Amino acid sequence: MYTIGISGGTASGKSTFVKLLKQKCEGLSINFISQDDYYKDTTNTPTAEQKTINFDHPNALDFNLLAKHIKLLSTNQAIEKPLYSFEKHSRLSKTETIQPKKIIVIEGILILSTPIIKKLCNTTIFIDTPKAIRIERRIKRDIAERGRTRESVLFQFQRNISPMHIQFIEPVKNSADFIFDGTKDFSNALEEIYGLLINIDSNNQ
Repeated sequence: MYTIGISGGTASGKSTFVKLLKQKCEGLSINFISQDDYYKDTTNTPTAEQKTINFDHPNALDFNLLAKHIKLLSTNQAIEKPLYSFEKHSRLSKTETIQPKKIIVIEGILILSTPIIKKLCNTTIFIDTPKAIRIERRIKRDIAERGRTRESVLFQFQRNISPMHIQFIEPVKNSADFIFDGTKDFSNALEEIYGLLINIDSNNQ
């Protein structure tokens, strides 16, 4: 199994890139997995304590489980992938069965910042977008999709997101095999990665 890790700051365009890549690669043997589903379950954590959790720190995620799942898939074993609700800050009771395929694409802000995950990646991609643009994108997304207010998003950005980006995400940018501009059209980048994936898919019969 060939593993591709895609990272970049919050609201850099990672999810958009993956969505477009998924559409372009329809028919190829590929699994797409988001880091976000591997947030640790806080169902039994008091609401007041939940509000203090730094969801942009690696400790908020169960990377050991993600690494285990990648390894299982690579040995042709199916996994039960967790599903996470950002509105409830908890994992859902149901899981999603993922069958092994030739290629796996893993996307998330800390994929390249976490050694046990990065070492499992054959190819790495970083989506690079300026902070000011990422802030506005994050505000729009969280208001629309996660029931947040502009003020709460800005507070989180200043308290957690920006410091964690500086500490964990920005330092790994130049180690990526590909760096794509998250403010530009992804057409050329998609063609480049699609060419790589179609060769892998056809050569791993």
